[in-house]
Amino acid sequence: MGVAGAPSTGITEGVTSQKVPVGGKPSGDAPAVRRPARVQLMVLRRWVAAAIPACGLVLVAAVLVPVLGTPEAAVSPSVLAAALAGIGFLGGLAAGWLYLRGSIAELRRAADQLAAGELGTAIQGRVARPLVPLAAALDAAAAAFHEAWDAATTDRLTRVANRATLLSQLIGEVERARRYGRPLSVAFVDLDRFKAINDTYGHDAGDVVLRGGAQTLARNLRENDLVGRYGGEEFMLILPETMPEDAAMVAEKLRLLVEGYPFRFRDGTEVSVTVSIGIAGGRGEHLRLEALVRDADAAMYSAKSLGRNQTYVFAEPDEEARVPRAPISPIGRTIASEVGEAARRAAESALMSAVDSLPSYRGRPSSLIAFVATAIARQLGLPQQEIERIRVASLLHDIGKLAVSEEILEKPGPLTPREWQSVTQHPRVGQLILDQVTSFREAGTIILHHHERYSGHGYPYGLRGAEIPLGARIVAIADAYEAMRDERPYKRAMSHEAAVRELRRHAGTQFDPELVEAFCDLFGDREPVVETWVAGGNGHGGGNGRVGEGHARADGRGRRRRSVHRGVDLGGGSAAASA
Repeated sequence: MGVAGAPSTGITEGVTSQKVPVGGKPSGDAPAVRRPARVQLMVLRRWVAAAIPACGLVLVAAVLVPVLGTPEAAVSPSVLAAALAGIGFLGGLAAGWLYLRGSIAELRRAADQLAAGELGTAIQGRVARPLVPLAAALDAAAAAFHEAWDAATTDRLTRVANRATLLSQLIGEVERARRYGRPLSVAFVDLDRFKAINDTYGHDAGDVVLRGGAQTLARNLRENDLVGRYGGEEFMLILPETMPEDAAMVAEKLRLLVEGYPFRFRDGTEVSVTVSIGIAGGRGEHLRLEALVRDADAAMYSAKSLGRNQTYVFAEPDEEARVPRAPISPIGRTIASEVGEAARRAAESALMSAVDSLPSYRGRPSSLIAFVATAIARQLGLPQQEIERIRVASLLHDIGKLAVSEEILEKPGPLTPREWQSVTQHPRVGQLILDQVTSFREAGTIILHHHERYSGHGYPYGLRGAEIPLGARIVAIADAYEAMRDERPYKRAMSHEAAVRELRRHAGTQFDPELVEAFCDLFGDREPVVETWVAGGNGHGGGNGRVGEGHARADGRGRRRRSVHRGVDLGGGSAAASA
């Protein structure tokens, strides 16, 4: 977070101490806005107020002087008509003033509210026709002010407070709690495994999760609490009048609500998300802004390190208390590592046994694909952990074909749109299967994207270039090579040389050109020889000898047909087996 150990002014740099609630208005010491509309109204009102008496006096004088000046005090009809006209004019002028007076008062009220910084200012009721342009100008000014205020205080994506507003509010709450000896707590809420959601489903899906999570928090807070986006997938809760123990109860309620919220994406996919929450707080003069933020952040990371999806309350260590230490001995660490590895291998073996009896084109683990993929990964100098992830994904990349019917996978001719839709779901099904096994969850991302194309025309998300995970780009090349070299019910096997030519021909469109070059550097002039370690010593897949040994052969149903697979030439037949 960058707050631990920061100087006392670091976290509040550029932030005023003004208390600014979201959707509210600035305090009285906020800078005043320009008020041209109000000045116009005042000038108009004073002009009309002065004009009416002046006009009245002029008209009275014009009527009475001739009358009073007549010796016989006789009033001629023309003079009487002029007098009546003057009285009518004065009455009309008075009526016009009364008609405008209410509108002018309403416009002045709205202008005063706008000048005071009140959001949501609007003209109430009808406005006299001559004043409609002025009323429209006031409405436009109010809307522009509201928009500017919203942009300055609210996070555009999640519609909760932004970081500047959070810190401004927190400064005011800390000052109030210190002055009056009141309790205050702060919580950091972090979405668990958010990067995996972005990598798996795309950034649009990540935005859905951010918005849904933020609104779930905002809807279930108390009136005086505030939630805002602190940064990335991290949110801050400001809980006035709340001690940390009570804040933990609020946080647990929010954690369970987020966990139970169904996040639905555009394509109909529904996922659940968990959060890790860290809390810090106290009472009165012991509260410090930087310490609150630092401690709540540390507590949140403790919640994540302890397994995620939990709430952790920060507590200062008691330096006088004896802290028991239990160091792990070398032999204990070795035993733990061996047991964990045995459990992981057992899970891998259980997954592979689900498809081990099937033909390779229906999902059986292929040692050839795993060997080629791991060889490329080693050629690139990837870390051992990443190589192992690619190996597991290579062996299980087609496990999702368990959800595709045998009739579709063995169909010798072109697929219908409905059949093709059934085939294209298998990477997502494979990822969902691996998500159930914690140790293989990272390999699920590779399985999900191994049918994406470098040009962006693959599935399931149409990623392109470097957007496709590196492991998925590697597995795509190994999978295509094995599909071309294998003989299947709907096509014959290619030679090694022909398969290499096809890979080169589609470099830059279907495959990463740099990875194709890495493949050709390794196997351009010789066929891969599969080693037993690739399948974990279990001999799963296409055998342990030369390429093609142990692979399924045509069972009499094989027929040469035009392929509907818009990629490498598989020798004719269905697109399903290479999908």
